[in-house]
Amino acid sequence: MAVYAAPAGAATSLARRMNRRLAFDPIAEARRQWDDRWGGEATSSMAAVTSIMRAQQIVLARLNAALEPLDLTFARYEALMLLFYSRRGELPLGKISDRLQVHRASVTNVIDKLVESGYVERVGHATDRRAVLARITSEGKRVARQATKRLNAGAFGTEPLDADACEALYGALLPLREAAGDFGPDD
Repeated sequence: MAVYAAPAGAATSLARRMNRRLAFDPIAEARRQWDDRWGGEATSSMAAVTSIMRAQQIVLARLNAALEPLDLTFARYEALMLLFYSRRGELPLGKISDRLQVHRASVTNVIDKLVESGYVERVGHATDRRAVLARITSEGKRVARQATKRLNAGAFGTEPLDADACEALYGALLPLREAAGDFGPDD
């Protein structure tokens, strides 16, 4: 799910800032402070959520840095891959919004950037004059393959986690996503 689209150059800048080491674990300190002031009932939840949010920042910065040379962000990559995998190489913007679970305005912005890069083109729908389709170009397909190789080589930014740790993390977060209505048992 795309949640952030960094401007060009921002991923590298963020990655540099994130590499500054602190002398202590700020989440452990927040956990200690939380426990002292609010009691231990929600301390584990607060620490877990804060860790998830920080991990998301780290991984997203790594992904965006890997994709930056291709004029992509992870949000653009997700949209590009959705088109790459679609049967006809094209989808209505509304369907892209639904599948990426982001607001329509965010999809419009992402598609605008992909069009500027020459990776996607906008086309009219064959039967619905109101609908606009995003269609991947041959250059978009080439870049999608290249970007995927880069992300696969970098373990999608998850190092030092191994495959077992990634599977455990995926499994641990699955009930949270299902309870939020991301998908259902019939999916």
